[in-house]
Amino acid sequence: MVPPARRPSRAGRDLAAAIAVGTALGVVILSSLLIERHFFVGVLAVATAVATWELAGALRRGAGIEVPLGVLLLGGQAMVWLSWPYGLRGLAVSFAVTALAVLLWRMRTGAAHYVRDVTAGLFTAAYVPLFCSFTILMLVADDGLGRVLTFLICGVASDVGGYAAGVLLGRHAMAPTISPKKSWEGFAGSQVAGMLAGALCVHLLLGGVWWAGAITGALLVVSATLGDLVESMVKRDLGIKDMGTLLPGHGGLLDRMDSLLPTAVVAWVLLSIVVPVS
Repeated sequence: MVPPARRPSRAGRDLAAAIAVGTALGVVILSSLLIERHFFVGVLAVATAVATWELAGALRRGAGIEVPLGVLLLGGQAMVWLSWPYGLRGLAVSFAVTALAVLLWRMRTGAAHYVRDVTAGLFTAAYVPLFCSFTILMLVADDGLGRVLTFLICGVASDVGGYAAGVLLGRHAMAPTISPKKSWEGFAGSQVAGMLAGALCVHLLLGGVWWAGAITGALLVVSATLGDLVESMVKRDLGIKDMGTLLPGHGGLLDRMDSLLPTAVVAWVLLSIVVPVS
């Protein structure tokens, strides 16, 4: 007898697979952070390479856009690894060199679609490795572990709170033409969970005041929500459902990182203000 197919949840996911994959990713991230921070840089380096590869593949499948994948992979690793010893200066220089290499490398195949392909290459370099490297900028501070944990915990709280509230209470679509399953009720759940997580993390992990942490959590939820909508816009423009198929219940790795990438930039800025680096 053939077993019945596993039914997706109301939110459209294979919930069991999504939870299992999310838990496994959490174990890898936490282990690398707590054992040795350089291990976490290595995890981010691998994630950056995979997500860059997925985005390049999506651009090729959906729009016939060819980006210089080798240049972007090498440049992305430079951004991640040079952010540790050289900070923002190392990140800026490595991004600028990557952008220059994209401009020059694309000249090999002629002028047809040059602007389109170069623009897509620069978008890929900024969206994945540049944004991801702001996590490294948080990590290198003396209290970097607390900063990165605050960023990640707020992101997870936003996702979990939004998912639970959206499934149980979701009635009013936030952006029906972009992401039909995202609701205002889910956003409210994300805000409650994110503000609570922000208040606790900033106070307990970084020694900041709780209300500043609550504001930080609220702003990170806004950033995460907008980041999710941005990726939905990209996928709709390309005519694809997921960026990849690597993670059961999630799609590709980039589908899991979509809200975190721009939020890493926002978190670095906000935490630098709320709890200045000494």
